Amino acid sequence: MWYSDEHEWVLDLGDGTVKIGISDVAQHRLGDIVFVELPDPGQEIEAQDGIGTIESVKTVADLFTPVSGTVVAVNGELDTAPELVNEEPYDGGWMVHIRLKEDPNLALANLMDAKAYAEFIER
Repeated sequence: MWYSDEHEWVLDLGDGTVKIGISDVAQHRLGDIVFVELPDPGQEIEAQDGIGTIESVKTVADLFTPVSGTVVAVNGELDTAPELVNEEPYDGGWMVHIRLKEDPNLALANLMDAKAYAEFIER
C-alpha cells in the first residue's frame, strides 16, 4: 500500500488498476463522515485532480487522486453508508478504482510506503 501527502492510500491491484481511499489518520481528523461525493466511472483524471468531496460533522474536505488514469469503479455503498469510511477506511470504505494511465511503477513512484507515511504523520 502507498500513501500520498494528502492522506490518500493507494493499493496496486496488479492488473493496471489501483484502489484509492483515505487513510485512518485522515478519517480520524475529519470525524464522523456523513456524505461522500465521488466521480463518475469513465472520467479521465490527472494526478492531483480533485475527484470528490468528503463531508463530516466538522468540515468538508476535497478528495484528490494521487495518480492519473480513468475511473473504472466507485464505491456505491458510500451513498447510503458513508460511515464505512470511518469504520473500515482500508476495506469497505474504499472510494474509487482507477485504471492507470502509465506503468504502475511510474505512477506510484512519488508516493510513500507505510514507513515513510508513518514518519510523515509524525512531523
